[in-house]
Amino acid sequence: MSVTAACFVEQSDSACNLAVPALRLRRLTLAALMAFSALVGGLANLATAETAQPPNVLLILTDDQGWSTLGCYGGRIVDTPNLDRLATEGARFTSAYVTSQCTPTRATLLSGQYTARNRMWHVIGWYGCPWARIEELPFREQFPRGKATLASELKWAGYATGIMGKWHLTNNADGDYQGLRPGHSAHYGFDFAAPVLTKDEFSQGADRGVATLTQAALEFIDEHRNQPWFCFLSHHMIHGTVVAPTTLEDKYRQRGFGEEGPNRAVYLAGLETIDRSIGKLMDGLQAMGEAENTVVIFLSDNGGIDERLEHRSLAKPHSDAPKLQANLREYDNAPLRDGKGSIYEGGVRVPMIVRWPSVVPAGLVIQQPVHAVDIAPTISGMAGHTWTTEAPLDGMDLSELLKTGHDGRLDTRPIFQYCPFYDLNWGLTPCASVRMGDYKLIEFFGDRFDAQHQYIPGRRIELYELSNDLGETHNLAERQPSTAAKLLERLHTWMSETDVQAPEQNLHHDPARAFETTRSKPEWLVE
Repeated sequence: MSVTAACFVEQSDSACNLAVPALRLRRLTLAALMAFSALVGGLANLATAETAQPPNVLLILTDDQGWSTLGCYGGRIVDTPNLDRLATEGARFTSAYVTSQCTPTRATLLSGQYTARNRMWHVIGWYGCPWARIEELPFREQFPRGKATLASELKWAGYATGIMGKWHLTNNADGDYQGLRPGHSAHYGFDFAAPVLTKDEFSQGADRGVATLTQAALEFIDEHRNQPWFCFLSHHMIHGTVVAPTTLEDKYRQRGFGEEGPNRAVYLAGLETIDRSIGKLMDGLQAMGEAENTVVIFLSDNGGIDERLEHRSLAKPHSDAPKLQANLREYDNAPLRDGKGSIYEGGVRVPMIVRWPSVVPAGLVIQQPVHAVDIAPTISGMAGHTWTTEAPLDGMDLSELLKTGHDGRLDTRPIFQYCPFYDLNWGLTPCASVRMGDYKLIEFFGDRFDAQHQYIPGRRIELYELSNDLGETHNLAERQPSTAAKLLERLHTWMSETDVQAPEQNLHHDPARAFETTRSKPEWLVE
């Protein structure tokens, strides 16, 4: 019988007088305990939220892999089940942009800046066309030690940082094309740099280090599971000279693919090698219990090689309107125009996939244009970190876009390219471009090669509506002059804001040597 019931049954004033205060005391004590427990629980939850480990980041960069090589981007030649699965588990970007060659994209990824600002718009080491019609503007030839990078900023946020694979941002004791050398990685914000690959990794039948670098990434991740980590896996595949495991080459030979491109057996085998690496990485993350709290970002450093052009013969006497001829074909970038080294979509639009469980909806397709400049601020935002440097970031944090698939700030946000140089391997002449919404404008500053690789002197403006003309075949500049003028003004305003200029007529122009490419700097370019 309860104390309260006893009071009513026995009708004892003394008993009730004693029992009721005791009951009230017990009830008050229980309420206080419950309130205290709730307070402690709330504080514990708050502490957990504040101390929860931010997401790990695995940034995977492939080399020269075109937009249309993945099944989820329309590729039908090589099966890419692991990359396709990554897309179904995360977000696939249909309009992700980089620069058209490797050094500039890598500088952009690490700095969060357009190449017009960081001045690394040209592949290093130095080469150029010093006697061409239009002057080539000088560029930064070494990524500076101590410059703020995504890696150095994540270190401030408590991350372990590692890099493995291609570097191509310096040509000095710190590192070169092959890799950032261990012992010098701290200058660029990395705790760890994997050993540089040996020449054997690039020999016939090898895989350009894909397996070695994949394993190095998994070992780095395993070693740093007790803290948030940033792993930058920078593959050498599918850059030429392409090699691939012999068994995979034979697989595509048996399917009827030969030794000449487009779609050479070795090239297709290289693409499959990349996809297999993605599968091994995801299996490894799952086995280590790291898959759920890891952001995986996959993209290529520039468009794929559809055609590489022969230009060395043009160093000899030539006509006033020479035509470049293809000497290598790898993979058709259709429906995009051209490929690596070009300012057209095939050179600058790449596959990009982001997987972040519980944050990024599975199977999300994002059509709004983004650029490599957005990756550094986005990853920093994911880490809850604000950059410590006052140097401006040109990109935007895409966190909201990744959650919902749309961000109104991006509807008219311009995306820029700045290429004040010649690279005749790809038919590139000094130019710049801007995309806003569906429209893209290109300004060729003084000459160009047309769609048939025919040389044509003179400044030219091209305007394309990409939503209706992804292949950039219909120049609308004359039919829509107001749109062209608006975009051209925006491009020039941006160039002024980043303190770059339109190249002018070359004072050293020599028609007889206009198409000669050299690695020896003329005296007027030596500082």
